[in-house]
Amino acid sequence: MTQMSGRSPDEAHRVATPLELLYDLVFVVAVAQAAAGLHHAVAEQHTGDGVTGFVMAFFAIWWAWMNFTWFASAYDTDDVPYRLAVFVQMTGALVIAAGVPRAMDSKDFGVVTLGYVIMRLAAVPQWLRAAAGDPEHRTACLRYAAGISVVQLGWVVRLALPETAGLWAFPVLVAAELAVPYFAEHRQATTWHPHHIAERYGLFTIIVLGESILASTVAVQQALDDDVHIEDLATTAIGGLFIVFSMWWLYFSKSSHDLLTSLRASLRWGYGHYAIFASAAAVGAGIALAVDQASGHSHAADRTAAAALTIPVAVFVLTVWLLHLRPHHAGGLLHAALFPAAAALILVMTFTSQPVLLTGLILAAAVVAGGLTARGRTPVQDATG
Repeated sequence: MTQMSGRSPDEAHRVATPLELLYDLVFVVAVAQAAAGLHHAVAEQHTGDGVTGFVMAFFAIWWAWMNFTWFASAYDTDDVPYRLAVFVQMTGALVIAAGVPRAMDSKDFGVVTLGYVIMRLAAVPQWLRAAAGDPEHRTACLRYAAGISVVQLGWVVRLALPETAGLWAFPVLVAAELAVPYFAEHRQATTWHPHHIAERYGLFTIIVLGESILASTVAVQQALDDDVHIEDLATTAIGGLFIVFSMWWLYFSKSSHDLLTSLRASLRWGYGHYAIFASAAAVGAGIALAVDQASGHSHAADRTAAAALTIPVAVFVLTVWLLHLRPHHAGGLLHAALFPAAAALILVMTFTSQPVLLTGLILAAAVVAGGLTARGRTPVQDATG
């Protein structure tokens, strides 16, 4: 068994491994289930319950993925014990995926919690192994193991609470989960690799966008199977393509590894991706719902269906601007105003008759304008610890 001594943050040519790519594909099943649940809830006029269930289920998906990603960046040995532990985590992800429909339909988070706890507790032996193999970072590794174990107990106890109390307990437990990395690493960070982390996040962004394309395509196919004329779907389909293509272009228009300069900056960047990933998944649900509206298969009001698309697109634009673009272009007034203005204009499209097409055109125009108005700047470094 290879000693888990920690990988160098300066390792050359560090890229995602086949095991990490398989891990991501397992997670996309859970992402697809959450997006489908949101789509159907809004279509059946259960918007509040659908959004609440989506936000809660997606946290479980995102946080488990994120913790594996940062651990693997620092301690991936790719030996047999490591692979077996990752397979257990994948199994937990599939349990989460199986439980998402029940969580969103009837607020029963028992199966989702089971899968989540399986995933999180499978990480504890990994951190203990790292503590044994990396004396320099032993304290951080042991704090991770202890913090993860304690918080999982909280998630199990939450299942026994009444529904209202369980809802209030959710943000408390989320805060506890988010505090564990700072608690563990604030004195000395583990040796994660900035280039590797940026690549992993980029790959997962592509996967989530791909799920949005799949959801939209399936919705169009079902509408055509029900003899809906293609011309009735044309503007929605074209607008949807503009949206997804522009979201991809916007996210990858600037590098991000050079923004991971401190623990505080890295946590802010990593945590902010919850909004990026969740909004990207919700866009797929919004486009699919727009197809349902055009084909008469949705019971949602037109404004509600439009908002199901425009709000997540606006959230995506603002979050990518804050995390990826703004640090590269500090001081550029035009660039500073462009994407917040685009997000605001996209929200206004909620009240138009063609929200999907107009949102796609606005987003594409913002991407083009952003590329023309802000070239050659360097990121502002965050030297705070």
